[in-house]
Amino acid sequence: MSMRFTAKARRGMVALAVVAGLGLGSAACGGGGGDDKKPQSTSSTATAEGSQPDAQEGKSEEPLAELKGPGGLLLTVTSAVGDSGGFVTVNGELKNDGSEVAVIPVELSGNETEIMNNGRSLGGATLVDSKSKKRYYVLRDTEGRPLTTTGFSTLKAGESIDVFLQFPAPPASSTDVTFSLPLFPSAVIKISG
Repeated sequence: MSMRFTAKARRGMVALAVVAGLGLGSAACGGGGGDDKKPQSTSSTATAEGSQPDAQEGKSEEPLAELKGPGGLLLTVTSAVGDSGGFVTVNGELKNDGSEVAVIPVELSGNETEIMNNGRSLGGATLVDSKSKKRYYVLRDTEGRPLTTTGFSTLKAGESIDVFLQFPAPPASSTDVTFSLPLFPSAVIKISG
C-alpha cells in the first residue's frame, strides 16, 4: 500500500471524525430552554485555553502565519495539526496577490534530486523545533514523491490554491515550531492536536 493511499485514507478518516464531531456538537448545542445563559467564552478564548478548532473554524479564524514571497505570492498558514500517527499536517492557501501571472519558483520544491524529479511542489519546506534542536523535512512516499501539494506551475492574478504539507511530528512538548519555505520568510506556528 503506497504512502499516498495511506495519506488519503488518513485525511478521509480525519474528515469523517470532524463531521461526526460537528454533528455531536450541534446536537449538544440544541435548544433546551431560554436564552438566559450566555456563553462563557468566545471561540478565540476557547482556542487560547486549549480547545481544538475544527477545519471550518480554521478558515474563519486568524491564520497562524502569512508569508509574502516573490512575484506577489502570499502563503497563508491556516492550521498545523498533529495526529496520533506521528505526523503534523500543515494546511494553508497559496495566493497570487499580484496583478500579473505568477510563475511558481522551482526553489519551493527544495534541492533534493528525488523530490525535484517529481515536479513542482512545496517539498522544500521544513519545520524547525528549536527546543529539541531538530529540523523536520516534508515526508515522502515509497516512490519518493513529497507528501505535499504538487503539480502547479503558475497562478493567475488573484487565483489561490489550497495547499498541505505533511511532516514527522516533533515531541508533544514542542508545540511552537518555525515553518520555513524557500524564498519566503520564516514564521513560528503553533501545532494543535
